[in-house]
Amino acid sequence: MRNTMKLNFKITMTAVIILIASCKPKLSTDSFSVDGGIDSLQITASGIFQPVPKQANNPENPITAEKVALGKMLYYDTRLSMKGNNSCNSCHNLSTFGVDNKAFSIGDDGLPGGRNSPTVLNAALHTTQFWDGRAKDVEEQAGMPIMNPVEMHMPSKALVEDRLKKDENYKKLFAAAFPNDKNAVSYGNLEKAIGAFERTLITPSKFDEYLAGKANALTKEEKEGLDLFMKTGCTTCHAGVALGGQMFQKFGIYGNYWDLTKSAKVDSGKITISKNAADLYVFKVPSLRNAEKTGPYFHDGSVADLNKAISIMAKAELNKTLSDAEAKSIATFLKTLTGKVPEDATKNPFLK
Repeated sequence: MRNTMKLNFKITMTAVIILIASCKPKLSTDSFSVDGGIDSLQITASGIFQPVPKQANNPENPITAEKVALGKMLYYDTRLSMKGNNSCNSCHNLSTFGVDNKAFSIGDDGLPGGRNSPTVLNAALHTTQFWDGRAKDVEEQAGMPIMNPVEMHMPSKALVEDRLKKDENYKKLFAAAFPNDKNAVSYGNLEKAIGAFERTLITPSKFDEYLAGKANALTKEEKEGLDLFMKTGCTTCHAGVALGGQMFQKFGIYGNYWDLTKSAKVDSGKITISKNAADLYVFKVPSLRNAEKTGPYFHDGSVADLNKAISIMAKAELNKTLSDAEAKSIATFLKTLTGKVPEDATKNPFLK
């Protein structure tokens, strides 16, 4: 009798647990139901994406107010180019979301570069820099365009240092930013200062609010776009805090990219740096943050329309054909990644 009672008790409790579980609100990705203020789609998304930090720290180059102030000054200074025609901001204009919206930026001598200039915004969150990843971080990247013969065309680091040392204000700024360095005005410190400044160029958007748990930060249409973005498979490459910038991928897994983009010139990609046959037509996956504002798209700036770029990527990388409505829906989501550029960063210190 006692054993029978125990068995009946267990059966009853199991039934109660099942009943309670069945009565508990179920989270549906399709319906975007809300449970305690958190959208079910957000729960799925938070496992794939992360909100941006306030700044992208580098233990090897601690961010200080003095270093950032110096870096901003250098970022806008055309004296870092041989003829004085270009600054970092020329190609990565902070007033236009860190790009110049040209297929190829124009260098100091008036000649176009070989690849599209990606946005500098949130770039410090990437694992490497440039389309081919030849720079490990924004500090190393900062010094390369200055020496590039097409971009800023300075013949030597010594000449850059000489120009800076002739400016008394720069002497003070470098000394304040690097107080323990007897030779404060150096090319290495220039890279660190610009890098520190770029590490503050983080642009939070309403998508970050959504990831943080604010269910109504996105509209129904924006959520539908996010849902389609994930279901289509875009997150294979575009995930993490920057929705990209973390890996390399062949452009044109399912066919030649230039057949889809109508590119005038074929770029071999990362192989030009690595010399590894596996890197043919391989490029760094770009971040999708601020994608609405940073066209034209791809390494060659061959496509100006965001919806078209989305359709091309779906076909080239996933072998999926999107309808116009589907491409538009995903674009609606991508526009939630448009953030706010730090206001002070957009103020050119050389313009009064």
